[in-house]
Amino acid sequence: MATTQIAVGARERLLPPTTGRAGFADAVRSEFTKIRSTRSTYWTLLALIVVTVGIGAIATAGTASHPQGITKASLDATQQSLAGLYVGQLVIAVLGALTITSEYSTGMIRTSLAVQPRRGVVFAAKALVFAAVSLVTGLVACFASFFIGQAILSSHHLNATLGDPNVLRAVIGGALFLTACGMLAYGLGAILRHTAGAITAAIGLLFVLSILVNFLPQSWQNNVDKWMPAIAGAQIWTTKPASGGPHLFSAWPGFAVLATYAVVAIVAGLVVFRTRDA
Repeated sequence: MATTQIAVGARERLLPPTTGRAGFADAVRSEFTKIRSTRSTYWTLLALIVVTVGIGAIATAGTASHPQGITKASLDATQQSLAGLYVGQLVIAVLGALTITSEYSTGMIRTSLAVQPRRGVVFAAKALVFAAVSLVTGLVACFASFFIGQAILSSHHLNATLGDPNVLRAVIGGALFLTACGMLAYGLGAILRHTAGAITAAIGLLFVLSILVNFLPQSWQNNVDKWMPAIAGAQIWTTKPASGGPHLFSAWPGFAVLATYAVVAIVAGLVVFRTRDA
């Protein structure tokens, strides 16, 4: 009996002490397991890459097929190859909204909060995992779009290289643009808790508003469209100063406008997430 007690005591000393509750690292691992075990995640990310690369290839092929009057100095070859981001932003917005609204629609959010009662930790872990997945996927899509697009344009010597001024920043900026759009939708999903409503709100902010601005008088348009999230944020994946007009912000200030929209949505979503019942 004494020998058995000594053996049990020795094993207990080898075991790590229990903390009584899961930490942030545990929450991150849990959220990563959730996002990678959902089949829709893979299909959405695959759609993002296909759309971004495909539309970019079509845009550059169209330019290469009618190169008359186009010079390397006048063409933003990088922006041309990243044209698929105009649609890609909508795809990542769908996934951003689903990252949090899907748990409300299935009731899984109650289980998540039972395991990890600290709501701020759950919210931050979801945001971190989604941002990382978005950024990595965005980098793959943007670099693939760039290299394929430049290969198409090279037949007419209109292509750019990563060593050209602002090109590397623009390609990486495309991935940052997608990530910010997804985080904006994530925040809206936390606020609205409804998949269709969050996706509609995200598309409205990112896409519809950018179109409606064109119906304003030109004097108003110049003062308004630079504050539209997608228009301002898109400057990060251009290599020419203020592409679209001299009234627009340059690359990093424009991206800061988009990032501010995302931060406001995320902070508001966190407040709602912590104060409302699940």
